[in-house]
Order: sequence, then C-alpha cells, then structure tokens
Amino acid sequence: MRRYYSLYGHLLSKQRLYEAFRHVKRNKGAAGIDGQSLSAFEANLEVELSCLLLELKEKRYRARPVRRVVIAKEDGGERLLGIPTVRDRVVQQALRGIIEPIFEPDFHPSSYGYRPGRRAHHAIGKAELFVRRYRREWVVDMDLSKCFDTLNHDLIIRRFRRRITDGSVLSLLRQFLESGVMVGHHLEETTLGSPQGGVISPLIANVYLDAFDQFMKARGHRIVRYADDILILCGSRAGAENALRVAQGYLEGELKLRVNATKTHIAHSDEGVKFLGVVIHTKYTRIQDKKVVKLKQTLKALTKRNRGIGLMQIIRELNPVLRGFAGYFRVANCARVLKQVMRWLRRRLRCIQLTQWKKPSRLHRRLKQLGYRPPFKSIKMRSWRNAASPLAHHAIPNAYLHDELRLVDPTKVRTGITVPELGVS
Repeated sequence: MRRYYSLYGHLLSKQRLYEAFRHVKRNKGAAGIDGQSLSAFEANLEVELSCLLLELKEKRYRARPVRRVVIAKEDGGERLLGIPTVRDRVVQQALRGIIEPIFEPDFHPSSYGYRPGRRAHHAIGKAELFVRRYRREWVVDMDLSKCFDTLNHDLIIRRFRRRITDGSVLSLLRQFLESGVMVGHHLEETTLGSPQGGVISPLIANVYLDAFDQFMKARGHRIVRYADDILILCGSRAGAENALRVAQGYLEGELKLRVNATKTHIAHSDEGVKFLGVVIHTKYTRIQDKKVVKLKQTLKALTKRNRGIGLMQIIRELNPVLRGFAGYFRVANCARVLKQVMRWLRRRLRCIQLTQWKKPSRLHRRLKQLGYRPPFKSIKMRSWRNAASPLAHHAIPNAYLHDELRLVDPTKVRTGITVPELGVS
C-alpha cells in the first residue's frame, strides 16, 4: 500500500483554490456564521483567495465553527446540518481534490455514495442484480443512527494516516472536525462527527465506512452501500441473521457507531426492500408510496387556483419538478403511477384555466375557436368536478398543454431501465 508523505504543498496554489471555488459555487449553498454569501465572496475573489493562500502558506489558517441548521426528516425526526463558511468550503474542496484520488481506487466496488462517476441508480441496479441474478433474496436493511454525527475523530485520523503521513494535512483535517458548531449565539465543541453540509464530510464518511465494507467483503458477504444506507444481501434467512449479527458487532464495536435496532430489519424481496426511494421486489422495482405522496404535495402547492399567475408560468415551475422526478425514478417500473399523476395534474391545470376564465362565455368562445359548434352547456367555472368534464377536455386538450404550453410529460420517459452495474463484488 502506497503512502503519501508530502501533500500540503499541493494545496498552496491559487489556481487550485480558484478551481475549488468554482466547484463550491456550482454546488451553491448558504452562508456560514460570518454571513458571507457566495456572491459576496466572488465579488472580492482575488483578495479572498490571496488571503486564504497566505494563511495556508504561513499555517495561520484556522477553520471557523459551522452554522447549525436543523431540517425535518420524512420520518418525523430531525437532521442536523453544519454549514461552513465559504472560505472554509473552498479549502475543504481544494483538500478533497488532493486526497480523494488517493483513496478512491481502493474503495469497495459496491460503495456508491458521493463518489465520482457513481450515483444512486448504480446502487439500485447493483441491489437488483444481487436479488434477481444471484438469488440473494434475503436482505438485511441496516439503519445507522446519526452516522455523520457520531464518527469517532481518532478513528478518522487513524484511517487517513494509513495512506497519508503528512502532518500538516492531517492537522487540517482535524481542524475541520473540531472547529465547533454555532447554535444561535452559543458555541458548542465538536468531539464527535463530521458536519453534514461540509464539502469534505462525504469523503471522510466513505474512508471511515470503507473499513466496514472491506470487513464484510473479506467474510464473503455481498453488500450495497450508499453513504450510510446499507444493504447486505444473502441467500437464506439464517445467512441474513448471521450477517446482521456480524455487521452490527463490527459497526458498534470497532467503528463505535450506533445501529438503530428499531429500523434495522431483515426483509425478503417478495415483500419488497426499501432502498433510496424505491422498493426492490424479486421481479420488479416500484417507487415508494411516500415519494409519490410527496410529489403530489409539491405539485399541489404549485397549482393552487389562487396564485394569481398565468398557466404558462405555472407550467414553467412544474417542469423541473416533473423532469427531476421522472429522471430519478425511471429505474422503477412506474409507468402506471406516472400516468395517474399526470391525469390528476392535467385536471388541476384545467381547473386553474377555468377559474381564470371566470365566466362560461370565455369557455364557449374558446370552444368556438377550436371549431366546436354550440349550443354549449353552462358550467360552474370554479368546480373541481367540472375540470374533468368533456367541455374542459375539449377546450384544454392534452396536446394544448404539452405541445403549446410545453408541459413536460413524464409518461414519455422509458421506465424500468437498468443502469449498468459497476463491478459485481
């Protein structure tokens, strides 16, 4: 195993810091505790990078505390984020660019989270491969309690020291880990964890959890891991129970993490295995019900009748949501679900248009323009029921919504695709 002794000097380059800023800017993100936004940092970019470079050269650079942000989780819990300042994100990105290539080639082939060239689709495809081709239908679905928040700092440094002996780089890593967190106006020490929201935190987590990946691989267990979402795929119930026992012992004993006993369970693919927003069954994959519910809630908020904006503007806001949902969930067998959602959504858009026309005479005029001949029935224009009436469909046909107003149609996306797997181990 190759070891790296002198890496800090590679960090002392304004061009590297500039490239790091460009990467940070692409990822967007909020301001840290100093309130400095990305645009404010960029407005004085040359001076900011020169100051950072000088501090790094003279080893005066000190990471600032992260800003605590709490976001609600779907299960009712809370996720704690730590937002570093822009200057700290730039340094973290520059450092990540140096050390990530050292560890990346040796990561477990079934690890997919936050790795270049890999994404959730690959992880789902690998799990499907194990279930359907290799008949590993008994699956341990492991849930770690607040994984990022409980990473042990000494173990992190120990894992990095196996490949990197440059004390300045290791000292910088420890700074990011121990910089503290600002909760309101109160500074809290960070003796555990790597803040979610930090640029370098995903790499730290992957280096930390790769020890688990390699441990399971050495014992012949097939796993798929995306960050802290872990599946262990086995050929029998007894094998799954043994794999759970072995995995839990290593995670809690060696890595000092906590396995959530209430959420960790063994499932058979006939019942379905929940993973990264989908449910993998023995012969097909579907979208998790809660993801469809969340999509409809988002669409409903965008298609309220009292928003006071035109149909074309509403469709411009809907399109990125529809495009993103279909793009991600095209790996599932979801053609029927997408058709149901689009029927419902088109009805809501017709309801908006009828409401904005206000009077039946406007509807009748539109029908005449399209070549329909009166007499026409007078209907209530604000009625949800009438949005599904033949008159509404004739006046506002699907072709008008999709071809003229350019509403994205997810039903045209090919679904049930399999993303080529990256290795089989």
